[in-house]
Parts: sequence; C-alpha cells; structure tokens
Amino acid sequence: MIEPAPPYRGEGPRALWHVSEDATIERFEPHLRPEHAADEPLVWAIDTRHLPLYWFPRDCPRASFWANSATVDEDVERFLGGDRSRRVHVIESVWLDRMRETPVFAYRMPEESFDAWDRFWARLQQLSRSSSSSSATYWHATRMRASSCESRRSCSGSGKT
Repeated sequence: MIEPAPPYRGEGPRALWHVSEDATIERFEPHLRPEHAADEPLVWAIDTRHLPLYWFPRDCPRASFWANSATVDEDVERFLGGDRSRRVHVIESVWLDRMRETPVFAYRMPEESFDAWDRFWARLQQLSRSSSSSSATYWHATRMRASSCESRRSCSGSGKT
C-alpha cells in the first residue's frame, strides 16, 4: 500500500472533492479515464490530503513528490531542504502564465457515496450538483499556493536551467 501524502499547511478537514476548471457543472457523469486501470465509467473524487495534486490546469504536465518512511535523510536534505513534511509540485515554466490565470473550482462530494480506489475515490452512478454537500468553491492558483514558485525550462533531462 502506498503511504499517504503528508499534511499541508491550511489543509482543512477531511472531505472528498471533484476539481475542475468548469464552475458550471450541474451533473457529474461517469467517464473512462485512459490513464487508470478502471474498465468502466466512473465519477472521480480526491480526498483533502491529495487535493494539491489538482491545483493545476487540467492539461498542465506536473510532477509532485514528498518524503515517506523509506526516504533516506540525504534525499530529504537534497530534494526537500531537510524538511520531511515538505511537498514539491513542479511544472514547466511555459505553464506559469496559464497556472496563474486559470481558475480552479473544487466541488465537495458526499463521502458516503464513493468507494476508495487507490489514492482516488470513485462511484458508478451520476451525481447531481444538488446532491453534493456544497457548491463549487473558487480556488485561483495564486490563492492556493502557500509556498514560493520556482520554474524550470523543462521537467525532463538534467533539470539544469
């Protein structure tokens, strides 16, 4: 089993969320996600602890990492500045403007109607917005980020800029 991510500053209480650039969703329809092993259409959600993985425009390539119990101290020092509780989210610099300008909306979902699926939560049936616990919450990228942003020209290769 994969260890959960560490808590983040301002995390808030546990909940399930559906994140989208669309503030007008009225019905959450099951759909296939080619990048996942599910063989049937599902409605997807993410828990509060993993929500920062979705603070980005939908198509924005990104990498995220944090320490777990197997991470050696040397790597914590090198990649996390010595802070085991730190999370790192990386995007390519060509995405910075879109990251800053793209609004992201989080829809709180009813936990009792979802089943755990790896780090995600899923359900087979559609869900109307009126069935969810609350309306969309606007989270602009600049409000969501609690730490500074470093940019790289590319996420591939040596990482040298």
